[in-house]
Amino acid sequence: MNGKTWAGRAAIVTGAASGIGAAVARRLSDEGAVVTGMDLGPSLDVALSLSVDLRNDGAVSEAVDTAAAAHGPATVLVHCAGISPPGSILESDDALYLETYDVNVLSAVRLFRHCVPGMRAAGGGAVVLTSSINARFATPTLAAYAASKAALESLVRTAALEFAPWQVRVNAVAPASIDTPMLQASFARESDPPAARLRNIDRHPLGRLGTPDDVAELVLFLAGEGGAWLTGGVFPIDGGASVTRR
Repeated sequence: MNGKTWAGRAAIVTGAASGIGAAVARRLSDEGAVVTGMDLGPSLDVALSLSVDLRNDGAVSEAVDTAAAAHGPATVLVHCAGISPPGSILESDDALYLETYDVNVLSAVRLFRHCVPGMRAAGGGAVVLTSSINARFATPTLAAYAASKAALESLVRTAALEFAPWQVRVNAVAPASIDTPMLQASFARESDPPAARLRNIDRHPLGRLGTPDDVAELVLFLAGEGGAWLTGGVFPIDGGASVTRR
């Protein structure tokens, strides 16, 4: 990728302490962007690391203002933070659904609220949200998570239309199984974690789990010059899993 695409551009990456968010933050930094990482814990490979509870609108507003004061308004926002609590429809109580929606969907709304005006003033920007293959496939053990990601994809389409006059593009990536601490925790809950991992791998025709760097490469394309005429899209990155759900 041409480093001139990113040199000096201010970016915000949520969930930047680990997994996909950490990989995105690292790649953007490598390409010359000035990255603010937002997470509950410290983010590495960033110009500024902020501890932010994305459930708190005031905290999000303060963090965005702090980032802007340090490096100028962000014209790139990559939202990777999220939770994936286990539970079937009947097992999951109201509190679990509400918490999952708050973290996975409303946090994106809060970030829009506080980041998009700066992008508009700058003449445009790019937003990439992190959805999941589970938004479109039945997911019996992750009912609240799957529903929240489906809602997020609807939000992407509405935001893309509302923000288009300001040249603010909004897209999402929809990974299948990415080898992150969140996925590893799901294997650990099984009676035979190694066997669970192998079963999961078998669901992907390319024969391996995805890596955070796989997703980061797609994110950089969508947020960069290569994706300049893309908005309102949800782009699968799933090793072929959505071709034949096994």
